[in-house]
Amino acid sequence: MLDLLPDLFDQYADDLQLVSLHWQSFGLKSVFHGQVVTVSCFEDNSKVKQLLASPGKGRVLVVDGKGSMNKALLGDLIAKSAIDNQWEGIIIRGCIRDVATINTLNLGVKALGTHPIKTEKFDKGSVNIALKIGQVTITPEMYIYADLNGVAVSHKALDITNLS
Repeated sequence: MLDLLPDLFDQYADDLQLVSLHWQSFGLKSVFHGQVVTVSCFEDNSKVKQLLASPGKGRVLVVDGKGSMNKALLGDLIAKSAIDNQWEGIIIRGCIRDVATINTLNLGVKALGTHPIKTEKFDKGSVNIALKIGQVTITPEMYIYADLNGVAVSHKALDITNLS
């Protein structure tokens, strides 16, 4: 299914909230979804790296990088680690780098943009907290759905098997 969100909103409009930002899509998975794990960090991707090195179990990491366009919170090595650890996707309110390589990986990635410079590593940030992204509060254990149309969240897993 290439256009998941339009079908989800047709079927489950009351259960979904659209995360209205200008997302760019990266990676080979243009459609991805899963249970949410959250991290909040500013120009320090230490927690992102740690989380994506742990078992993902098909979940999606949502990173609030405070919208910074000054450093990249994800690069190719961490993205490869996410695949190795079975993460379904990564959504970053911030930047990524190594885009040409990430676009060859079987991973779904959404970000606000790109930046060639990596972050500092001070082990700062918070994990599994509520994030306010756009007008939406995203909490751990929610479910997130992403495709080329955007990003949406739900408090419960939605049945996508019978969508057209």
